[in-house]
Amino acid sequence: MADPWLTIIGLGEDGLSGLTEASRAALRGADTIFGGPRHLALVEAGARGREWPVPFKIDPVLAEKGRNVVVLASGDPFWHGAGGSLSAHLQPGDWVSHPAPSTFALAASRLGWRLEETVCLGLHAAPFERLVPVLARGVRVICLVRDGSAVSSLAEWLTAKGFGPSRLTVLESLGGPSERIRAATAERFDIADAAYPVAVAIAAEGASGLPHASGLPDELFASDGVMTKRPVRALTLSALAPRPGEVLWDLGAGSGSISVEWCLAAPGATAQAVESRADRVANIRTNAGTFGLAHRLTVTGADWPEVLEGLPRPDAVFIGGGANLAGIDTVWAAIPEGTRLVANAVTIESEALLAACHAERGGSLMRVEIAVAEPLGRMRGWMPARPVTQWSVVR
Repeated sequence: MADPWLTIIGLGEDGLSGLTEASRAALRGADTIFGGPRHLALVEAGARGREWPVPFKIDPVLAEKGRNVVVLASGDPFWHGAGGSLSAHLQPGDWVSHPAPSTFALAASRLGWRLEETVCLGLHAAPFERLVPVLARGVRVICLVRDGSAVSSLAEWLTAKGFGPSRLTVLESLGGPSERIRAATAERFDIADAAYPVAVAIAAEGASGLPHASGLPDELFASDGVMTKRPVRALTLSALAPRPGEVLWDLGAGSGSISVEWCLAAPGATAQAVESRADRVANIRTNAGTFGLAHRLTVTGADWPEVLEGLPRPDAVFIGGGANLAGIDTVWAAIPEGTRLVANAVTIESEALLAACHAERGGSLMRVEIAVAEPLGRMRGWMPARPVTQWSVVR
């Protein structure tokens, strides 16, 4: 980093006065300064200023390589900022960064919240459903939102989700001369004039939120009735053993309930759901959106043996529907060593197939029989569900 051509500067609402001497020197020597209109005005960029293109892309910055370039970002450029997008396309010696306190840090300092115990989310370009996996009574969240109107929309969304008693603190222009902090509950929200840049701190109350154990209630999912039911889903997730950042192939995905719970189980885990029926593909997309996972759950409408080559390398594979010997052989040939493979069967024919695969390739074979209590005349009796056979193996 002896001679970087790009300087990434974190900028606060106090503008030039809050910058270090190194940041001010980089601005003085810059041929071109990239940033949003507000950023460029704060540093008085003048004719050297260039606004980010809409939709956002970094190509104009990369095209300036070899000149002295400054990129302005709010607060910490590597926390929900442009820094990560840029550095992924640069060599270590190309750039240097001078961060400022992030909006999250400023908000936590105003509220007296421990930042390490607070969920921090960027919702300025993401749906409110990203909150679904994290909201629960007692949880604290600081989120960046798009503009003032989004603040009221967030309050309405929280109320509709059962979190109306939550206390919302609206924090505007933190660190600058126009800083303003106000609070109200979501269900009685009356702040209609919030101005960008704005963050909202949520002290969640009301609904209990999603449980963090595998096996969510079936009724939470959009489905045509064909899905891996709650108890078997819990056992299936246990066999798939999701870990942070891993990739799942969910083949014959049905409602996508396995994909949803895989993503919920581990930070950064992603799923590739493949389903041939268009109505079920629609259900999977609905479920991905409802649980705030559309950015981590990819849906492909196709017969799964035909599309495996185009999917990213998996860490685990679940075969929920459409399994036959040729398909399992195709999957086996496509996955790398160490991949965990789990398949469920409910018919006699598919059970025989999994038994043969177990005999040939090893692993574990388990038969699950579950009964639930239902009325039987004036009393109750056990109503058995169809047995499920599960084969799990490591390639």
